Amino acid sequence: QVQLMESGGGLVQPGGSLRLSCVGSGLALDDYAIGWWRQAPGMGRDGIACLSKRNDYTYYEDSVKGRFTISRDSAKNTVHLQMNSLKPGDTAVYYCVTDEPGCSGTFYSTTTYDGMDYWGKGIQVTVSS
Repeated sequence: QVQLMESGGGLVQPGGSLRLSCVGSGLALDDYAIGWWRQAPGMGRDGIACLSKRNDYTYYEDSVKGRFTISRDSAKNTVHLQMNSLKPGDTAVYYCVTDEPGCSGTFYSTTTYDGMDYWGKGIQVTVSS
């Protein structure tokens, strides 16, 4: 069974940090670009970060640029999202997703690109004092 599973979410105070992990089962994450999306309460789902298949390109949405870092651990079939200086506005459900090799799906926040076949179930991140 092919699946992606997120972990590492939870409740954190403003200014704090969390590291999300996306583990692949039944597929090799190295075969894909991997994106992170989020959905805040009452809002649509938006792409916020992506690492290309060849690890030669990273995308960050402006609101997270300089605070979030995406990385790949091929030995563990895992992609991480390190989130620092968290703000209440980062509160959302976070999802990892396979993307086309150059991260176009995540960059344009559209799900119509080839390769966007697998989504995790999502994990809650709450930033609150």
